[in-house]
Amino acid sequence: MKTIMVLIGLALALGGGYLIGVSRHEHEPAVPEAGQEAAKVQYTCSMHPFILRDAPGACPICGMALTPVKAASSGGVQKWRSPMDPTYVRDVPGKDYMGHDLVPVQEGGAASEGIRIDPVTLQNMGVRTEKVAKRRLQRTIRTVGLVTVADDRQFSVNAKIEGWVERLHVNQQGQPVKKGQPLLEIYSPELVAAQQEYLLAVANRGRLAASPFPEIAAGAGRLVEAARTRLRYWDISPEQIRTLERSGQVLKTLTLFSEQGGVVTSKKVVAGARIMAGEELLQIADLSTVWVNADIYEYELPWVKVGQAVQVELPLASGKVIDGTIAYLYPTLENETRTVKARIEVANPGLELKPAMFANVSITAGVAEETLAIPMTALLHSGKGQTVFVALGEGRFAPRNVKSGVRDESGAIQILSGLSEGESVVVSAQFMLDSESRLREALDKMLSPKTEGETPSPPGPGPATKPDEPGKAPSGNKPDAKALDDLFK
Repeated sequence: MKTIMVLIGLALALGGGYLIGVSRHEHEPAVPEAGQEAAKVQYTCSMHPFILRDAPGACPICGMALTPVKAASSGGVQKWRSPMDPTYVRDVPGKDYMGHDLVPVQEGGAASEGIRIDPVTLQNMGVRTEKVAKRRLQRTIRTVGLVTVADDRQFSVNAKIEGWVERLHVNQQGQPVKKGQPLLEIYSPELVAAQQEYLLAVANRGRLAASPFPEIAAGAGRLVEAARTRLRYWDISPEQIRTLERSGQVLKTLTLFSEQGGVVTSKKVVAGARIMAGEELLQIADLSTVWVNADIYEYELPWVKVGQAVQVELPLASGKVIDGTIAYLYPTLENETRTVKARIEVANPGLELKPAMFANVSITAGVAEETLAIPMTALLHSGKGQTVFVALGEGRFAPRNVKSGVRDESGAIQILSGLSEGESVVVSAQFMLDSESRLREALDKMLSPKTEGETPSPPGPGPATKPDEPGKAPSGNKPDAKALDDLFK
């Protein structure tokens, strides 16, 4: 009887184990071999990499043709993730909690090799590249200038003595004046007295010239020289003084002569008027050379330097061009126009350039030597810097930060750092590449695995974290908040 009971117990134990094994085998999901999963080809959208299909077709979001997922150049796979939930990551292939096949995350990720786009997609996007080359940059700055009188060529005629204007030899504003030409005649009692003193000093010197005492003769000579100097300080010409000495006759009026040539730009006196010492009578300007003050905007200042050649065009003179030179750049900025004044010196022998006239100014500037340059369309501007996309070959592109310089009129911009000669940069559709790069970078941040042995601490007091339940996403691989912000910017 005991033997029968033992046999029955063994049979029940073997049957129960078989049923438990069958039940466990039916409920556990089959894990496919790595080789079989790696050989399976899936299709994705180059603009929306989270779209994955088992067969070719069109992207449900943008309508672009799906392209096959290519394996990494090294042939290895780092992780496997869910196509519907990027936070669901496993070390081996299989299915996610929703029943979708896990897709491989290639070794290195988007951060190490930029982004990879299928050639057909590149053609549909219209991506074009150009080589980084050395060239000579040139730019022609066109602006408007205002003709003014040169400050160092303006003169004022003043009376150094009180008196009356007996006669005006120059009686019109705008009248041309030559150097040494008589301007006006002045009657002044002080001038009459000074002439008499001079004649007395000359006569006294003649009487004492034969004195046996040399000191007396020298004193008479010094007295004559003092009287002559007094007349000279009142702008009496040496010729008038010699005439006075030869004739011995005191003149009622003495003439003032112009010490500079030019044009009378201001006349403040009339014949018969009484004048005071220090009063301005006339203003004379030499217009043989004039200034043209041109407005240069802030962004054009790197191209403008002192000594550059300038072409000044007169709009009312049938397009006549006059050559000039930049003589000075003013150190201050005009607050209203945000411009800097450039002083241009222009020869004006025919007096075609008149003060207060507007003129068109052209400044041809260039970089001193050849420099690295790329098309302006290749540059992406952001609040923090400038970026270009470099073509790495085989459909791969990587963003790179650069520092730029001046921009010429042909659309090329100088590159100071960040690129080397011969590299290829994207010059069209780079905004789409920028979107793709940001998306893949954000996904790469979210998919970064935790270090082995690292246990995330709970956000606050409470019970310990429970293990993952069947049918729910794992709790140990949460997406990064900053990465999500970058993804949806």
